[in-house]
Amino acid sequence: MDDSTFWWVAAGLAVAVELITGTFYLLMIALGLVAAALAATAGVATASQIAVAAVVGGGAVLVLCWVRRRSAQAPLPQANPDIHLDIGQTVHIAQWDADGSAQVHYRGANWTAIHRAGVTPLAGEHRVVEVVGSRLLVDKT
Repeated sequence: MDDSTFWWVAAGLAVAVELITGTFYLLMIALGLVAAALAATAGVATASQIAVAAVVGGGAVLVLCWVRRRSAQAPLPQANPDIHLDIGQTVHIAQWDADGSAQVHYRGANWTAIHRAGVTPLAGEHRVVEVVGSRLLVDKT
């Protein structure tokens, strides 16, 4: 089997396994294998082909790790609008109780609303930023 054929088959297998597992890491390794196949087509020695595969694939994995760490972390489940559809909705608070909570009528039911620590509660429109148990954590809009 020709060297370039070996590298192309290996790249294809890496992509197939990546499709099953759903990670991008094997896809980055497949990029290294493709680079080695191109090096083999260009007539580079076998040891250099292996080095090209390692450098390109390993470098792509490192870049992917770096990008994933720099990207924004997913919000906590209680503040994730994909989990709680209440996040981002507005409620009207007429008055705050002495304990820092307020009763609001929202979605056809009475809810307890709370504010962030250190924030002076004011009446008016508020946006739900988190669901804490059965209470709505709100910020003034």
